[in-house]
Amino acid sequence: MNLRENAMAIYNGEQPDFYGDLMAAVEFIIDPLLERDALIPQDGKEYIDSWGTVKVFLPGAPGAHPHLTPENIVIKDIEKWEEQISVPSIDAFDYSKVRDQAASIDREKKLVCFFCPVGIFERSHFLMGMENALINYLEYPDEMKAMLRVITDHKIAYIKKIGEECHPDIIFYHDDWGTKQNLFLPPSVWREIIKPLQKEIADVIHECGMIYMHHADCICQPIVEDMVEIGVDIWQGVIAQNDIVEIQRITEGKLAMVGGIDAPKIDIENITEEEIRAEVRRAIDTYCPAGRFYPSIPNAVCYREWNNSIVMDELESYGRKFAEEHPIQKTQSI
Repeated sequence: MNLRENAMAIYNGEQPDFYGDLMAAVEFIIDPLLERDALIPQDGKEYIDSWGTVKVFLPGAPGAHPHLTPENIVIKDIEKWEEQISVPSIDAFDYSKVRDQAASIDREKKLVCFFCPVGIFERSHFLMGMENALINYLEYPDEMKAMLRVITDHKIAYIKKIGEECHPDIIFYHDDWGTKQNLFLPPSVWREIIKPLQKEIADVIHECGMIYMHHADCICQPIVEDMVEIGVDIWQGVIAQNDIVEIQRITEGKLAMVGGIDAPKIDIENITEEEIRAEVRRAIDTYCPAGRFYPSIPNAVCYREWNNSIVMDELESYGRKFAEEHPIQKTQSI
């Protein structure tokens, strides 16, 4: 099997040649909006994205982040959000690069993946700050619903546009809904405000003939059944702080998952090679028997180069050994 075939075998609950990270089988298409907003100089200076959010890219940081103060937040008064928000146009970009990139990828060997960052929850706190956002979700739910309606409509229009321009195999949608301890919002609030809009986004992804992969490297266990109901096909970024085995049980194989290796446990100094390899093997042994699981570092890589090289080597060798020694007797496809 080539990388695409192997990845799709796992996705379909069929016998793969090896168990490994799905991301090895994808080729990313550059997102014009991301290119405009996130690919800023790593100089620590302030830059303003297309929604008006101030961002900085600190030297040595893994990426650009919002740099919000009471003075520079976009939404200063949630009751007047309509006067303050400015929605960027999706027609302002040159999509020729997107089309050319997609055309250059051999779809028989790789999956074409479109990275769609800053989901509707993240956009809400990018616009007003995390503390304000969390308070407003509880105290001003109607205003938040109305504002998120506008943000969702923009997301839907953009996904449709990307689908028309280059038809990716996967939409890699990014929206962290929690921390390593819990969800940001109470599940009841998430279900009332986020879930219905997220269902619309999922429906559009599927109507365009694409797989919906949702990145959230955080606790999502309280809402995993909702994720299945919404139509999330793949949850990427599954951290070991979730009870992954229990999630596999309650979702009944309907949610493919990527992650499971406890990166903070092994992406440290003064750790032995065997300790790193043991964590990779633990993840494969524990989560792959249920099927539809891609063992990986939830946030893609260890930041320490040596540690990461050991993880990748063990995934390659033990992931293949496990597949050979644990053949799937019958299809687990959903």
